[in-house]
Amino acid sequence: MLKFVKRSVTSTVAKAMGLILALSLATTSFAIITLASSLNDAEAVNVAGSMRMQSYRLAHDIQSSSADYTDHIVMFERSIYSPSMKALQSWTVPKDITNDYYMLIIRWHELKHVLRSQDREMYLELVAEFVQQIDAFVFKLQNFSEQKLIKLAWVGGLGLGGILIVSMFVVHYIRKQIVKPLNSLVSASQQIQSRSFDVELNVSSENEMGILTQTFNDMAAELGKLYRGLEKAVNEKTQKLQHANDSLKVLYKSSQELTVSRITHDNFEAILKHIVSLEGIAAAKLEITAEGEKPLILTEGGECTKCGDNCQSKALSLDGIELGTLYWKVTLPCPDQALIDNFVQILSRAVYYNQAQRQAEQLLLMEERATIARELHDSLAQSLSYLKIQVSLLKRGMAKLPESNQLEKTTPILAELDTGLSSAYTQLRELLTTFRLSITEGSFGSALNEMTEQLSEQTEAKIELNNELSSIELDANQQVHLLQLIREATINAIKHANAKKIAIRCQETEDKVTVSVIDDGVGFDKQNEKLNHYGLSIMQERASRLNGNLSVTSQMGEGCQVLLEYPKTKEVNVERI
Repeated sequence: MLKFVKRSVTSTVAKAMGLILALSLATTSFAIITLASSLNDAEAVNVAGSMRMQSYRLAHDIQSSSADYTDHIVMFERSIYSPSMKALQSWTVPKDITNDYYMLIIRWHELKHVLRSQDREMYLELVAEFVQQIDAFVFKLQNFSEQKLIKLAWVGGLGLGGILIVSMFVVHYIRKQIVKPLNSLVSASQQIQSRSFDVELNVSSENEMGILTQTFNDMAAELGKLYRGLEKAVNEKTQKLQHANDSLKVLYKSSQELTVSRITHDNFEAILKHIVSLEGIAAAKLEITAEGEKPLILTEGGECTKCGDNCQSKALSLDGIELGTLYWKVTLPCPDQALIDNFVQILSRAVYYNQAQRQAEQLLLMEERATIARELHDSLAQSLSYLKIQVSLLKRGMAKLPESNQLEKTTPILAELDTGLSSAYTQLRELLTTFRLSITEGSFGSALNEMTEQLSEQTEAKIELNNELSSIELDANQQVHLLQLIREATINAIKHANAKKIAIRCQETEDKVTVSVIDDGVGFDKQNEKLNHYGLSIMQERASRLNGNLSVTSQMGEGCQVLLEYPKTKEVNVERI
């Protein structure tokens, strides 16, 4: 039955579409054949028309004794035997046109004989009759071309009319048998979408659409039963999910308390408020313990003691470290134990992070003080130690010399003392300047520029600075170490190199940072023991704190290059300055 009703709809539409296709092919084929046969007509009419002008031109050549007379005869010969004219001998061309074409050829040969004879003036009397013969021939060609276009128009009109009639039948049939039932199905689907399953469509035919309509009615009835059952189950699940969602919201808000930069007393109180907001918890108490200190106790929602049947507790710990205890008073309905465990973990991390932050702040303060002491020891303390040795030498020398020679012998030592004191004062001033730069300047680049400007005022040499480093890529420790190392190397070049030009280059690649200080001064011998006077040991120590490598390249008379390279990584263990 199903196969039969399928043919009742699809076969009708298929036949109509086949008829439309046949009419289209027939009309198109006739049009293509007609147009293909007409391609030569326009050229033939044009050539035939030009033959009239050429006939009169030959007559004019006879009267004017033109030098192109012979060429014009040849041109007429080419026109009458042109491909477009020869095509008139086809079977598709009417016989009378072909006969006229043959008559023109015969008449032309007669006239050509006259044109080539000595009595060519006779052509002037015959040309008018020949032109009339050509005009009649051209008129027949035009009429033949027009008849083909008229036939093409009639065939095209009939074909299009037939296609239009069949198309209107197909549209009407589809609207009645397919579109109207589909619209009913769409309306019924929209009712089902709006949760109205009481749908009953009229089955008006036994074709495919009728079977589809009946199947849709059965499906709507089954969907109604399923929806009512699912709606009941969903309502039950929704209540459970709503309770879980509320719990997750509270847990999420509590977790946000751990994202602040510094965890304080207020964050612990906020977490306790979130715990008390849970269903089944009437009150909560947090006890934070620390060795050698009084426990910190925070409460929320009323009293919550260690005793009593309704009070529960759980210890706070992280990585095996006991951090305190959480107490809560239970009411009906009982809270989810897994949720309570999550809050215990959040509180444990909050207490642990708070202790870690306080320890880090204490260590930072101690490290800053120790670093300042180390910097003073590496600079000012060494100079003062040197002065102490010089004073001891002065005392010994003065004790051994007679009073008459004391002034002469002690003058150089006094000069050394004066120089040492000046150096110590200069180092102390530069050290304080460096600390101020690292604290007050907004970026490494501005601090380096200001330091370079200050050093330029102390020398006649030209100091060139090329900085390609970004403060974002450098932490505070690296910036201070680099400033002090560049300052030390530049001061050495100013004091000892007698240079005309000092170039400071700060560059970086994907994996390392390179800093160089190059001068064109007198240079020095690497074997000279006085290298320690140039502060190279201090620069080597700074390079090691950056996990880098410091190299000094110099030859007498060829200047000096101080090159620092250290890995570009966020995990470099650098002491704070």
